[in-house]
Amino acid sequence: MSDVNRGNTLNLVEAFGQILKQLRKEKGFSQEKLAELCDLDRTYISMLERGKRQPTLTTIYVIGKVLDVYPPLLIDTAIKKKGGVNPPQS
Repeated sequence: MSDVNRGNTLNLVEAFGQILKQLRKEKGFSQEKLAELCDLDRTYISMLERGKRQPTLTTIYVIGKVLDVYPPLLIDTAIKKKGGVNPPQS
């Protein structure tokens, strides 16, 4: 079974969504306002927050810029929230 589907373990997409929602609320943005500032659809922001969609690198960059968060930090925080990543096997 893949790491993403193991038991109740939070998967990376869900972890990213939770981080996104937290940061959006900290900035006082509605989903609609964040979507407008990012030039995205509000339903897409909702799907990201619920872990139903995966953002592209470009989307992560734009969201990070709008939320004033270094984009790689969004990914790093989601990885840590998920519980880390196994190191590559040689």
